Amino acid sequence: MPGSLADALSSHSSLVAMALKEDHAAADATSLAVVPENAQAQGGVIAKAEGVLAGTSFADAVFQQVGGLTLDWKKQQGERLSPGDLVFRVVGSARALLAGERTALNFLQQLSGVATLTAQAVASAGSLAVLDTRKTVPGLRKAQKEAVVAGGGVNHRRDLADQLLLKENHFALSGLSYQATVKRALQEAQSRLVGVEAETPEQARQALLAGAHYVMLDDFPADLLREVAPQLRKEFPHAVLEVSGSLTPEKLSILQISGITRISMGALTHSAPALDLSFFMEPIS
Repeated sequence: MPGSLADALSSHSSLVAMALKEDHAAADATSLAVVPENAQAQGGVIAKAEGVLAGTSFADAVFQQVGGLTLDWKKQQGERLSPGDLVFRVVGSARALLAGERTALNFLQQLSGVATLTAQAVASAGSLAVLDTRKTVPGLRKAQKEAVVAGGGVNHRRDLADQLLLKENHFALSGLSYQATVKRALQEAQSRLVGVEAETPEQARQALLAGAHYVMLDDFPADLLREVAPQLRKEFPHAVLEVSGSLTPEKLSILQISGITRISMGALTHSAPALDLSFFMEPIS
């Protein structure tokens, strides 16, 4: 098994184990009281809204860990869902099904919400790439970034060690001038990308002159972007110009401006509403 795949599965397994422990899935007092030990059941998840499916590997891990269940997926990661679509069927121990259904649904609803919001953003952004950020739910970063990809988005830097990204506070605390701070970061980058968050057109220009790999035009009004982006593109033909700052899917269509390369959105992960999914169950006689 490739290392990256093995690492991902291990990460999923650990996160699911923590979630099941949090829910005391092995000590389901209600089911232990009223559901016979040998009872069998079948169930499944049905979509109740339009969306994009994500989190399937986490649901798989939930039912593997509670044991005694067989899962049959009808939809796959990244597929679009319509109301009434059957996402999966599951058959086996009634107690195991009851022990795992909420945890599985929590992962599916939250991550499908991220994938759905990402798909909406991608559709609105047109030719611009849509990237996520580090504004993720603690403990769910890998899961949420997978969901962004399922929705057609692109992952930005994974964590603080992945790239160097100079922001306002770095410049305030570096003790150096703006351009000297960028140059110092490039000297220390050790082959990693160096990005710079610019709050003014002049800061963006200074960062690119210093050699930054990409510039984030943060909270620039659309009318200013229409003026600045083409100018920067003309002066720096190969520059990666990224727009960021309080973006929502509804705002993206006005950002299809000459010169802009991509958009980054914290909302994809910190503000995505859960996708409405319903779990049904019935006994097997």
